[in-house]
Amino acid sequence: MERQHIPDLRDHQPAHHPGDHLSALDGRDRLPAPDGRDHSAAVDPRPYPAVFGLRMYIPTAPPHESPARLAIPAELSAGLGYDAVGTSPEHGERIMDCLPRVGCVFADDERWWWIVPSGSHIGVTWPTSTSYAVGARLADPSWTRALLRSRSARPRLIHRPEGDSPYTPPIPLYFLTCRLAGSTPSWSLGAGI
Repeated sequence: MERQHIPDLRDHQPAHHPGDHLSALDGRDRLPAPDGRDHSAAVDPRPYPAVFGLRMYIPTAPPHESPARLAIPAELSAGLGYDAVGTSPEHGERIMDCLPRVGCVFADDERWWWIVPSGSHIGVTWPTSTSYAVGARLADPSWTRALLRSRSARPRLIHRPEGDSPYTPPIPLYFLTCRLAGSTPSWSLGAGI
């Protein structure tokens, strides 16, 4: 039986035509943005592998923009640094009622964010129903949603502590989130040492 020669599509380079918006002479494409502005800097110059002779470019967030950080009030002392634990709004209301002390709490349409000391995730397995944001930086997984998100949809401060500490104690918060999620608390001794 005679073997057929199958061309390797990765070696095929399409001809570039004037005005072809998929050709990248300078490593950047100019793609129309939802708001009509030029976001050429927001395009990753590294192409994905060729598929059937076409190179595809996937727009990403501009490299100079970092995820937005929750800003605690300046007069509160955050000497330990801070992270944020995200819960659903339904769980947030129940947690607020159960904890003896609550620090700064932020909320948006999807999550309540509890400020905890930095490193409160080390050696601890937070329930899957929670989100843990190191440095309280809330990354939006969708670059298009980040461009279209209005300022009013960003998390706002809904609870301010009476003292000068912005922290919600992480251990009681952890046990409450586990209980509400129906998961067994899990931690490892000596983690991070």
